[in-house]
Amino acid sequence: MRNLFNPDSALMRFLNRVADVMILNLLFVATALPVVTLGPALTALFYTAMKLGDADFDGVGGNYLRSFRENFRQGMLLGLIWAALVAVFGAWYVVVDNLNISQVVRLVLWALYYLTAFRFALTALYVFAYQARFDDRLAVVLNNSRLMSLAHLPSSLAMAAVVALAVLITVFYPQLVGYGVLWLLLGFGAIAHVNGALLNSIFRTYAPAPTR
Repeated sequence: MRNLFNPDSALMRFLNRVADVMILNLLFVATALPVVTLGPALTALFYTAMKLGDADFDGVGGNYLRSFRENFRQGMLLGLIWAALVAVFGAWYVVVDNLNISQVVRLVLWALYYLTAFRFALTALYVFAYQARFDDRLAVVLNNSRLMSLAHLPSSLAMAAVVALAVLITVFYPQLVGYGVLWLLLGFGAIAHVNGALLNSIFRTYAPAPTR
């Protein structure tokens, strides 16, 4: 029993990790609330999630706030670009849904829509994590995120499945997430932590040591 509560025991390491993820989640929710700061908040979320467990990790708060400040401008631009693209996809959906066209043309337009949306979603899984890990220009961040999402397709699909599963559970079984409470306490940080492990393994193939 004494060994169970030893700071180096598996139980205590697990509980410490859960506490770190909860703190990370609360920081993300607080800094993303203004909405316009969602970009730098997502960047800081992935930066901290990918560093959890590193030998030189010196705490959630310091890492998160440092990344939030350093990536504020470009992270906000990325967030605005992604928000604009989401709006474009929304408008595209409404237009196609209301066009008076033949079924064949409609089918082609829907196929094009879903294929493009799928590529957009896969790229989105990388954009903010790439911004957190590498010091590159905006165009390079977007292009490399797009290329990586295809070059590492199995990992991309695994990360997409993690996000999709969390969304489906929330929509169809809201009681399992406490009707949203679990998202406020743990959800965003937990997803970033799980996907961060995959992103870390991918990014190490391009740069063994972080450039930030």
